[in-house]
Amino acid sequence: MSFSDSPSETKFREKVRQFADRHIAPIAQKVEDGYFPREVLQRLGEERLLGAAFPKADGGLGLGWVFETIVAEEISAVSAATEMARLASGALYAAPFAYFATKVQKRRYLFPVLAGEKVGALALTEPKAGSDAASLKTYARRTGRDFVLNGEKRFITNGGVADFLFVFAVSDRSKPSTAGLSCFVVPRESRGLEVVKAYGLLGMHGANVVHLRFRNVRVSEDNVVGGINQGFPILLDELDRERPAVAAGMLGIARSAFESAVDYSMQREQFGRSIREFEGVSFKISDMAVQLEASRLLVLKAARLLDEGKSARLEGAMAKLFATEAAFDVAHQALQIHGGIGYTRDLPIERYFRDARFMMIGGGTSEIMRFLIQREIYQGRTRRSC
Repeated sequence: MSFSDSPSETKFREKVRQFADRHIAPIAQKVEDGYFPREVLQRLGEERLLGAAFPKADGGLGLGWVFETIVAEEISAVSAATEMARLASGALYAAPFAYFATKVQKRRYLFPVLAGEKVGALALTEPKAGSDAASLKTYARRTGRDFVLNGEKRFITNGGVADFLFVFAVSDRSKPSTAGLSCFVVPRESRGLEVVKAYGLLGMHGANVVHLRFRNVRVSEDNVVGGINQGFPILLDELDRERPAVAAGMLGIARSAFESAVDYSMQREQFGRSIREFEGVSFKISDMAVQLEASRLLVLKAARLLDEGKSARLEGAMAKLFATEAAFDVAHQALQIHGGIGYTRDLPIERYFRDARFMMIGGGTSEIMRFLIQREIYQGRTRRSC
């Protein structure tokens, strides 16, 4: 397993970086002011930078999950909220279709999203089912060849603007939720689908995060993805793929904060010399560099395992836990190096600080990641002893 970018990965990274500089940097402040970057998603689709991991036959690039993490890092380094919108549509929504949907479903609900013509959203979290994803209450009642959905989903990224929603719902109440869960694709125009509220967030301004309500939303059996009562394995697969990508996005924020701190420490003078000459500053830079490198290696290992068709449940949880906590610490130290000017809105440091805080909660809390890590360790030990 290689722990550095291959020549093709390096070339692709440069392509994404140039795209971000050309098309995302000019609107980063507009997004920060609350603008949803739909045209960036369209442009990403036109440039074939969506669906990097997915087969070409499905409308993707067929490059693998390492390339997905490259996109996540490079776009987030410029605008984390834009990356959040891209990730929700082009990866979290798209992955279950790419790996579990029929050809007809892919043509109708995946191709337009990867082309940037439509926006997707993954609807999993509920008011009473966040970290405990196995306790979903949204119910899909069968009526002939259709299902009728009732329930609520909250903290749904892209939920207020998405053309299609990938919804997890209980389809058989007589079974444990792990055996009675199904996946449905719900078009935006479906009758009974309501946006209850849009959340104002501490960071990630411009990301569309909403509370949804389903009131007798009728969905055809043709819109069941992966088979009836077969949703739980899809859920686990999606989460395993999501975590390295989320970690890569946080790495992008941390990298930008770090680079800003290095530049500022070389330019800012106090007591007749640049502040980089003070160990109180330069040692912070050292620690930040180590955190960035460790984060990148953890992300890369998890992504390479996925590309090899292996389980990355443990490695993905490790990557997400470490990279998200490291990103916040790096942003915090970078702000400290900038001093008073870092706390103003004259520089993007305060945005990095706010944005970095989110993913220690979103996509699975740090506490849940620690739970998953210890569980995988003990289960692995038990299997070996048997």
